Amino acid sequence: MKNLKKIAGLAVTLVLGLCLLTGCGSSGDDETTIKVAACPTPHAEVLEQVKDALAEDGWTLEIVEFEDYVKPNQALTDGDVDANYFQHVPYLDQYNEENGTDIISVGTVHYEAMGIYKGTKSAINELSSGDKIGVPNDVTNEARALQLLEANGVIKLRDGAGLKATKADIVSNPYGVEIVELDPAIIPNSLPDLALAVINANYAIEADVIGQGIVFEASDSDAAQTYANIIACRNGEENSEKIQALVKAVQSETVKAYLNETYKGVIQTIF
Repeated sequence: MKNLKKIAGLAVTLVLGLCLLTGCGSSGDDETTIKVAACPTPHAEVLEQVKDALAEDGWTLEIVEFEDYVKPNQALTDGDVDANYFQHVPYLDQYNEENGTDIISVGTVHYEAMGIYKGTKSAINELSSGDKIGVPNDVTNEARALQLLEANGVIKLRDGAGLKATKADIVSNPYGVEIVELDPAIIPNSLPDLALAVINANYAIEADVIGQGIVFEASDSDAAQTYANIIACRNGEENSEKIQALVKAVQSETVKAYLNETYKGVIQTIF
């Protein structure tokens, strides 16, 4: 019995210790601390770049990293953080609808640009009939990929296809290429078998192929405007000193220079 009590006591101690280490249960009510939930890359990295600027204005920035896309919004709704930085507006809108939450965007920061990458060919003008171009096979990313190919003269899409475009919407194919739909995660490893490929930024970074990028989505493209990553907070707190200070610090030349130098066009600012 004594052993059981010792074990139970140890378990409680461990749980409390874990909560202290991860910040769970913290209300973040320190008036000079801005607590932000973020995914590691590039969001937490970006936030690290603005710590000093915020400190100069009297703020302490505390970054809470999450690996998934659900917990940052849960933490914000529960009051454990003041803001989060990991998502785009379409995802936020869906999350609010499904969970009955009231989280709002307070500013765009960056977009993770899809790019056309070298495979067996080094340039678009080297394409010839029968060449294969890999694109992601999920609906949203395939449409983005096809739009990027259209913007660079590889194909032409049906008018109005927009961000719901599929292979069926291709109305002109001057190079005579074959569009190959693939799981986006395997496209980088498939480059030796493709003339060119359109790759999501995160997979290009993970596979260390960003140096093979030929061209990327422009900041004024539909995709960039739609899928820009944002700073979000609870509705009603958007004009608080904390949130205004955070947005000002992140939408800065420091962040712009950091992303440009680090990601070579794969991740670009949009503010």
